Amino acid sequence: MPVLILLPPSEGKAEAGTGRRLDLSRLSLPEVNPAREAVLTALVDLCAGPDETAAREALGLSEGQRGELRRNARLRVAATAPAARLYTGVLYEALDLATLPPAAERAARRSVLISSGLWGAVRLTDRIPPYRCPIGARLPGVGALAAYWRSAIGPAMTAAAGNGPVLDLRSGAYAATWTPRGPLAERTVTVRVLHERVVDGTPTRSVVSHFNKATKGRLVRDLLLAGARPRTADALVGALRELKYTVEEGPRATGRPRQLDVVVADL
Repeated sequence: MPVLILLPPSEGKAEAGTGRRLDLSRLSLPEVNPAREAVLTALVDLCAGPDETAAREALGLSEGQRGELRRNARLRVAATAPAARLYTGVLYEALDLATLPPAAERAARRSVLISSGLWGAVRLTDRIPPYRCPIGARLPGVGALAAYWRSAIGPAMTAAAGNGPVLDLRSGAYAATWTPRGPLAERTVTVRVLHERVVDGTPTRSVVSHFNKATKGRLVRDLLLAGARPRTADALVGALRELKYTVEEGPRATGRPRQLDVVVADL
């Protein structure tokens, strides 16, 4: 099994799809399609309903973003695009999937899973329409999405991980939808990006959101370009160090993911 790379989605998305309408039966992880159908129905009904204010509040949208409601209301008939082209945020700009050579692109298709408040998780080749459905949303009949997916997606994610290592680059809210347990947790590596700089002669470290996303995108790109095929968590950590990343590992705990700090100096 290749390493499973878990990414967050991005708020930035392509403006429109270019191909056929949504077909849930064609998506990866088909065992979660009943859950996807429930979330999709709740989202479309909410956004097509008469109470625009309630819909905007549920999705955390401003009055100026009411166009997102119209888009969501048409999800079942909207054109789709592969997830690889749909997500356009900072992480995906740095990952730059479109310019990967063929071998690295094939590895990305096998390895990457993208978390989603609407779909649970999708692979890069899955065709989905542009949407707006943050993991922090609460939908009628479904409730809080983080809790909903936590109860719906676990077996599918565990099966996707197989016997290989997992590189978990999801943000906190999306990471809460699935937490590896037992031996799988010990094969899972989570990453925090720290920016190190010198202030008045003293080195200081901080988390910078924008740069955190860009670094994670470059990290995945570098692994793919290097053709890295780690079969264990130790080998995955070693691969990052071979790529000249400054990696510091926190204390290990039985049955818990391994926590890495990737320390960078340049923004």
